Amino acid sequence: MQKLLFFGLGLVLVLSSALLFSGCSGGNPKTAVNSSSTTPASSTAGAAKTGDKVRVDYTLTIEDGTVYDTSVGRSPLEFTLGNNQVIKGFENAVVGMKPGDKKTVTLPPSQAYGERDESLVSKIPRSALSANVTPEVGQMLQGQNGNGQVVTVKIVEVNDTTVKIDANSPLAGETLTFEITLIEIVKS
Repeated sequence: MQKLLFFGLGLVLVLSSALLFSGCSGGNPKTAVNSSSTTPASSTAGAAKTGDKVRVDYTLTIEDGTVYDTSVGRSPLEFTLGNNQVIKGFENAVVGMKPGDKKTVTLPPSQAYGERDESLVSKIPRSALSANVTPEVGQMLQGQNGNGQVVTVKIVEVNDTTVKIDANSPLAGETLTFEITLIEIVKS
């Protein structure tokens, strides 16, 4: 994994608060391109619902068939349904599942990280970077947006006076396929 570096507050003026939410589109789970489950839809007793804390295993595959990420072999992903801690399409897919259920869901960009937004690509002066940062193409940086929230950007171009950064999610514009297993509904 690449090391994330913090850069100066000069970026605060360049990046708007829209960055944090640009790839997090809401939506209706019925808009998923493909979904299959091992549980009948009519049986909801003991099923995950909004407000439940859940633990899931998942494998994320991108359009070309590459496994992009997985929790298998690591700790399961834990989150509370309805708290917007994961992308909306993923959260919607877990609602109604019971412990032990497995589901495969394919999400279009609108249910995942949204489409690429070229307005999230900008140039900043090299002087806006911390003095200890030597910018390189592909390097990931973290800074704060106008609301004080942490934003991660990727350096896509460097010259003597400016650095071109891209605040789009690496998964923006991608159709994502998740294999999800609900491990448990955590009792509080």
